[in-house]
Amino acid sequence: MEMDEIDFLIIGAAKSATTWLQKSLVQDPRIYMPSPELHYFSRHYDRGDQWYLSNFHGEKNGRLVGEKSNSYMDTPEACSRISEKLPRALLIAQLRNPVDRAYSDYCMLYRRGEAGRDIARYLDPRQGAGGRFLNGGLYFQQLQRYLDRFPSDQLLVLLYEDLKVDAHVQLSRVRDFLKLDANVASAPLPTKVKDKAEPVVHPTLRRLLRPLKPVAARFRDNTGFKNLRSLFVGEVQYAPLSTELRDRMADYYAAETEKLGALVGRDLTGWLRGRPHEGAHRGNAGALHPS
Repeated sequence: MEMDEIDFLIIGAAKSATTWLQKSLVQDPRIYMPSPELHYFSRHYDRGDQWYLSNFHGEKNGRLVGEKSNSYMDTPEACSRISEKLPRALLIAQLRNPVDRAYSDYCMLYRRGEAGRDIARYLDPRQGAGGRFLNGGLYFQQLQRYLDRFPSDQLLVLLYEDLKVDAHVQLSRVRDFLKLDANVASAPLPTKVKDKAEPVVHPTLRRLLRPLKPVAARFRDNTGFKNLRSLFVGEVQYAPLSTELRDRMADYYAAETEKLGALVGRDLTGWLRGRPHEGAHRGNAGALHPS
């Protein structure tokens, strides 16, 4: 494999069903994507191009080759690195109501024991501005970086909310963008790929046991270990997103969302009014109107 044989990247956003998109695409044998996120152009650039290419298992064999790393959206350095190494790559961004996205991201890290119970610390703009949870929804800024370096026809912008309306149509948009034959399209997977209601070890206990994780990993498939773990798992009770906090987050994203709507030619005001399907697809998804 050479760098110029990488055809496309799913760049984000996190918690916007990009895993669903990847899993749906790779049902087609003409598409190859490594399953773990590589985060090469964002977090692991120091590992070098040969490390990156080693994840694609050699030959292209006539397939479209791509990868998904959600950190490419919100890591400023990633865009310039991608434009230098993969200037002809097609880029796919799937975006979600930024308030819901931030809350979902918080729940994921709370579930892992990496965030505390005080939700305002992370999601209240008066405290959490500049952190990963709120920064992850600054889509206009993130997309503008790519449009400064790539032609608009190399960037497809999708909405998570359209996926919830019709997953088949959403997948067809991606396949059309990748110039895949529509007559042999594979069916999309069920839209729920990850479930935050799945029982897990309580986040507080996970934090306490984190130093033992490398040791426990060796016994993960052991029946006795699984039985012991089952004694400590349960459904996680997440801190609720109050109306007051949601409104404060909506105000924080208002100007950014207005500019994003103008960029993609969509009415996204429903995002900030708590009506997630308002502005669902009524036209050409991904039709950008860069200034």
